[in-house]
Amino acid sequence: MVDAKDWREMHEWSAQLLKRQTGHGVDDWNARIKETGITSRDELQQWLRTRDINGYAQQLLIMERFGYPEFLLKTAEELVADQFLDREHLRPVFNEVIEAGVGIAHQGLVEVQARKTYVTLRTRRRKFAMVKPTTKTRVDLGLRIVDLSGGHQRFAARLQSAKVLRDDAMTHRIPLSSVQDVDDEVCYWLAVAFEQNT
Repeated sequence: MVDAKDWREMHEWSAQLLKRQTGHGVDDWNARIKETGITSRDELQQWLRTRDINGYAQQLLIMERFGYPEFLLKTAEELVADQFLDREHLRPVFNEVIEAGVGIAHQGLVEVQARKTYVTLRTRRRKFAMVKPTTKTRVDLGLRIVDLSGGHQRFAARLQSAKVLRDDAMTHRIPLSSVQDVDDEVCYWLAVAFEQNT
């Protein structure tokens, strides 16, 4: 598999964000939280809000105090392997899509991020595609395509609604059941999504 990132990068980014916003690192905040005697997530969330710690930094400190979900402790390869435990025959389809997605741009311009139930392809700006083993017989390629004008419509026959992916960033999807389904048209749509989100 292409070198994929996991949640550790997000953890590091959140820790840096906390330090930038407050001037204090995770260890300092963990010590402060311990001193409060707070015993519930809700109490801690309220306490952090009164100190203007919200979003990712807040979630980081809550997980530091009450523990991390198991999937946040896994490597990217472990996350992907778990997605295909009962559908190993679809792993080559997944691999082909990831290779195609990374191959549409120069090395380093596409970042692959593994999550619990899917993998995203990102530009420096945002997510432009996701790959998800949706059923035991299908992998869905989700795409963020905001503009179908300019000649793209003539190739739109395979594009379907992305609602089944439950990801608001994705506008379209292409269902894939075999490596042969990852053809020139799929590569075309990956390139369109990449360009529109760069």
